[in-house]
Amino acid sequence: MQRIKEALLPDTPDRVREIYENLSEWSKVRSFGLIEDDVVVFDTETTGLSSSENELIEVGALRLRGREVIDTFSTFVKPHSSIPAEITRLTGIRNTDVVDAPAATDVIEQLEAFVGGAPVIAHNASFDRAFIEAVAGGEQVSSIWIDSLALSRIALPRLTSHRLSFLAEIFDISAVSHRAIDDARALAGVWRILLTALSELPSGLLRALANMHPEHTWSYRPIFSFLAGQNPGATFSFLDERGQVIRETEREPKRDASDVSGLLMPSRDEVKSQFDADGLVGHMYPGFEMRSEQVTMASEIRDGIATSTHRVIEAGTGVGKSIAYLVPLVAAARLNKITVGIATKSNNLADQLMNQELPRLARELGDDLSFVALKGYDHYPCLKKVERALHAQDAASLKDPEAFMTALATIFATACQGSSFDLDTLGIRWRRIDRSELTTTSKDCTRRLCPFFPDRCVIHGTRRRAASADVVVTNHSLLFRNVAAEGRILPPIRHWVIDEAHSAEAEARRQWALEVSADETRSIFEHVGGQRSGALGHLIRELAGSDAATLFMGISSKTVAAATRASTAMASLFEEARKVAQDLESSAPSIWIGEELRAQPQWIPVAQAQELAIRALDQLVLNLSALVETVGAEKPEMIGDVADCVRRIREMKKALNLICAGTDQRYVYSLTVPLRVRAGGERFRAECLDVGEMLADQWFPEMESVTFTSATMSVSDSFEHFVSSIGLSRLTRNAHRSLHLNSSYDFKRNMAIFVAEDLPDPRNRNAYLAVLKDMLVDIHRSMNGSVLTLFTNRRDMEELFESIQPLLAREGLALTCQLRGISTRRLRDEFIHNKASSLFALKSFWEGFDAAGDTLRCVVIPKLPFAIPTDPLSLERRRRDPRAWAHYDLPEAVLAVKQAAGRLLRTSTDTGVLVLADSRLVSKGYGKKFLSSLPAGFERIRVEEVGDRIVRWQQYLDQH
Repeated sequence: MQRIKEALLPDTPDRVREIYENLSEWSKVRSFGLIEDDVVVFDTETTGLSSSENELIEVGALRLRGREVIDTFSTFVKPHSSIPAEITRLTGIRNTDVVDAPAATDVIEQLEAFVGGAPVIAHNASFDRAFIEAVAGGEQVSSIWIDSLALSRIALPRLTSHRLSFLAEIFDISAVSHRAIDDARALAGVWRILLTALSELPSGLLRALANMHPEHTWSYRPIFSFLAGQNPGATFSFLDERGQVIRETEREPKRDASDVSGLLMPSRDEVKSQFDADGLVGHMYPGFEMRSEQVTMASEIRDGIATSTHRVIEAGTGVGKSIAYLVPLVAAARLNKITVGIATKSNNLADQLMNQELPRLARELGDDLSFVALKGYDHYPCLKKVERALHAQDAASLKDPEAFMTALATIFATACQGSSFDLDTLGIRWRRIDRSELTTTSKDCTRRLCPFFPDRCVIHGTRRRAASADVVVTNHSLLFRNVAAEGRILPPIRHWVIDEAHSAEAEARRQWALEVSADETRSIFEHVGGQRSGALGHLIRELAGSDAATLFMGISSKTVAAATRASTAMASLFEEARKVAQDLESSAPSIWIGEELRAQPQWIPVAQAQELAIRALDQLVLNLSALVETVGAEKPEMIGDVADCVRRIREMKKALNLICAGTDQRYVYSLTVPLRVRAGGERFRAECLDVGEMLADQWFPEMESVTFTSATMSVSDSFEHFVSSIGLSRLTRNAHRSLHLNSSYDFKRNMAIFVAEDLPDPRNRNAYLAVLKDMLVDIHRSMNGSVLTLFTNRRDMEELFESIQPLLAREGLALTCQLRGISTRRLRDEFIHNKASSLFALKSFWEGFDAAGDTLRCVVIPKLPFAIPTDPLSLERRRRDPRAWAHYDLPEAVLAVKQAAGRLLRTSTDTGVLVLADSRLVSKGYGKKFLSSLPAGFERIRVEEVGDRIVRWQQYLDQH
């Protein structure tokens, strides 16, 4: 029972937990008729993960009838190439085991006879099926494949993992050994657990799932149909099911920390003792060894919380930041019954905290710890859309109906067993599904008009329930959006840790930006509609049948006409914006709207179009408001969508007013026009110039303690730039403390830094690229792959890739490039899985990209990442500050290089080479700022020496 309890997600209702605890016993006595009468459970072992590049080496299958195994199929398969050492370590299968094994084609022929057309069940069936069908005749083995992994996410949505080995362990089934027949035996037991668990879902839900989109084939339909038939009269109310789950998981809200006088905190000695081998952290990690830097960090955060002061902590890789801040934060939450918060840049780190660190901590604390993750709208299902999709009559437009129906089933099952969850944890294959069909946005959410709002809604309900949690984990985006919303999104959290804080300023600027875009405007006016479409068209149709139709028609007609004029005026504004961008012949991504541009003749048509657009929007708001007031007085149930239109139009007009006036000195104004397309994508934008000032004025006064932490915050051992950018310099002198904690990694031994001192100046483009090309070829040859080259300029990257890739290909070296339209995530996955590959990439790979071990052994930075000279923010800063380049551009470029260098060593045993291919590091005085900020010493070498020096350094590592 304890094993099951520990395997469940936090806040699982007791009713649901009891079901999971009884599944093993129930599965031994229940019968499932035809759906278990004749099936084959199946597993394979292979030489790798790719069915196009790797091969089968073992196949195991069991034929089941009910609880009985009636036949067994098990054989090695002879591959064409030798078995990789890592596969032998994983499976125990050696080359000698397969030398006399039958060929894959023979095995497939025997397997086809064994299966005999029966349904085949496999865990992650697409993997096994791909390998089977890659062999001639494999498609004939079975036409029905059932993925027990996807099915387990529907049947058992509250489990923390759905790996076969995990399921077998917690339900006390035959152990998984990474041998095909053993894993098939484990799956045979898991299969009955899944059927039993599915039968415990609401019967009415099973019937609804079985009946959805009957025009499409769905491998799970017969299962749901049979199980639903066991309770034919059952009905299903999604609202009622959500209501029950919410009631079962309700908790009392925590106290506001600002109302707590004399905060209780453990002493520094007590915090330190938690990191002893027999302390809290020591119990969490077998083999744990105390690190002095980790203890220092935890103690400093403890002091910050206890004294209501702030901390800036640069903690090198390997310090163990997460546990260092969790220990004092959690202590503050539990001792004082308050909610504390952690904000991360990436959802990956948030998921790590939610799925690994916090559950471990909770187990050591006896599960007396509650924690909630909060993300943006697109990470949660819109239950209104989900319910509508279940009953929709036409699914012809779906990219992959089977994947879509599986996603729906997973969401429904999860929503019926837990109050809070997000889409990232459900294993949905988003490549096959349009995410927008299942989610909403902040602007499109109907809020009070939705039957699930607020508590039954996943996103709004989770935000409300966060006020009852000990720990809230969110991202920078939501944190700073909450600041802009005056605290209406997150609960009143007064003690924060901002992890990955090097990017906090930039994210705050993004979240506080005001924008008016052609795409968003088009979406708004489509929502508003006209005589026959959108919110207005719907309202007019509803009013046509009412007694007061004549009364409402006049104002409705005026509103439709106003909407048409406003839409036309906005379209004209974006058209004039495109013309001025073309007239200026600017190649910059964004155009600075400064005083100089506003004074030019080319800007006059834009300014005139802005005035006309604002007047048209004013009139539309007046007409829409009058329509809402008039109709709402008689028929309030009809005006919800129109009222939402009023809100969105007002927001757009407010932003446009600000940008058009351009007088608010807190902002920098810009225009973006993608000239690669004929129309669309135009965007006016106002960005906060001084984030620190706004934080100091609006946020820090509401906070008790904030800890900012990252591996890259200082420039030449100074925190001045970060402290100023984030607003701490505007507080009293004793309000914060900054400190640097060294990494526990041996950078001096494991990392080599080479500076190519004789490259031409990058500003002499042609000469620079010619020499850089030869040097990059030498580096890739010397490293034999696993090189990441980080560019600041797409044109340079693509030109070099075009000339270098064929040269390396002839030598068997794989090089890919972040070309337009290629998925960044796909590039990351391919780079990580193919250890010999190399990659040319842009900004998205400079930080947050983890590729440990031999996957990444060399990082090359061709040019120092200074801001684009025409960037509107840089131009506005230079207008106001003659030394803006030194105050902003230089330190931000130094931090970017530190981030890029941090990609190289992700574990204590990693080794790697950093090549800096910009001679300005040694020819310009500011180069010292970069070099003194790097984690290891550097060596100046000539271009022709780089390849040879890399080889000698690798030889040194091999010898030592």
